[in-house]
Amino acid sequence: MLKKQQECSLKRLEQHIGKTHKVLIDGFSKKSDNDFSGKSEHNITVVFPVNKAYKAGDYVDVTIERCTPATLIGKIKADVEI
Repeated sequence: MLKKQQECSLKRLEQHIGKTHKVLIDGFSKKSDNDFSGKSEHNITVVFPVNKAYKAGDYVDVTIERCTPATLIGKIKADVEI
């Protein structure tokens, strides 16, 4: 049952790949101080590399590149366009 739930969640989040989301930065990710973690306007957790121009509480546009069953993973749009 858990495997089926993960498959459904992954399929749902894969629809966001290639799209850009406005994300409120919560702080550093649980797994690395090199990444920020935040919530999208859809209340989905998004993880992306730290950019020192931003801090917790800031909104950033993040382009989604991949995902796990529970998390979107991407890069700040301004960093992608450089």
